[in-house]
Amino acid sequence: MNKYEIMFIVRADIDEKTSKDTVAAFEKVLTDMKSKIINTKDMGQKKLAYPINKQLRGNYYVFNVEATAAAVKEFDRKAKIDENILRHIVIREEE
Repeated sequence: MNKYEIMFIVRADIDEKTSKDTVAAFEKVLTDMKSKIINTKDMGQKKLAYPINKQLRGNYYVFNVEATAAAVKEFDRKAKIDENILRHIVIREEE
């Protein structure tokens, strides 16, 4: 398994429960595929550099994980579909 850093932005105009449920759902996507979440960081709400889908603010989250390529691919697929995720990026960390 490789180490990855996954950062994603959740819409700020949804209620707190929906936001937490979205983050929990994406943690579950990774753990269901035998990945290990090393660290989860809630970076809080920040102003976006430019509007995304008419949103001016977003809640930033960072996961540090040990995952297989299949788990990362599934995370990427689901993040593209989910309307609550504005943007996401997956970076493979060097060993």
